[in-house]
Amino acid sequence: MNILITGATSGIGKALAVNYSAAGHQILACGRSKNKLDALEAEYDNIQPLCFDLTEFDNYPELKDGEELDLLILNAGDCEYIDNPLHFDAKMFERVININLISIGYALEKWLKHIKPGGRLVVVSSSAGLIPLPRAEAYGTSKAALTYLTHTLAATLKKSHVNVSVVLPGFVETPLTDRNTFSMPMIVTVDEATKQIITGIEKGKSEISFPKVFIFIMKCLRLLPSGLWQRLATRMT
Repeated sequence: MNILITGATSGIGKALAVNYSAAGHQILACGRSKNKLDALEAEYDNIQPLCFDLTEFDNYPELKDGEELDLLILNAGDCEYIDNPLHFDAKMFERVININLISIGYALEKWLKHIKPGGRLVVVSSSAGLIPLPRAEAYGTSKAALTYLTHTLAATLKKSHVNVSVVLPGFVETPLTDRNTFSMPMIVTVDEATKQIITGIEKGKSEISFPKVFIFIMKCLRLLPSGLWQRLATRMT
């Protein structure tokens, strides 16, 4: 398979690139760190690096005419929190929305047309978008919108014979979550997360969510009356 993966220099993206490469697939690995991409290329003959900033549309590499993708995995993202909403950080909000949501639109314009009939688009969102969480005004908003976008694409791309999956992970041990200073219940390793994603893709799942108990709890909380959830969320701050 020909596979393009964004955010391939660390965390889930890197693990996906390494696993698919080890299975013999051809990988286009996207990221901002030239050193990390060069290291991947040196270790794996079937990984081709694409070094650029996902938030800069004009720098996106064009694929060759007729070049087809079996799998497009849009994984790159970032997380920052708003600690005091009375002093709302608009620039930080913009940064998070740009990398987690706007860059997805850039990637779709550039690469979606290259997915061959029967191929698959996979968008890595987050379970954080399921319910409004304290301090997640930026991150949660971006991921909720991203999940909505992916569900919409799943419906509209059927006539083009492009399959779509959205990934809704709970907490995963990555450099991103290493920055968190709060409890992260049911956190899983990158290897566990990668196995879940690859298995879900192989099974053709439209939603790949894990860990199951954590996601079940999140979806149950989503059913609570908004007033009750707001009282619970206030206690979490």
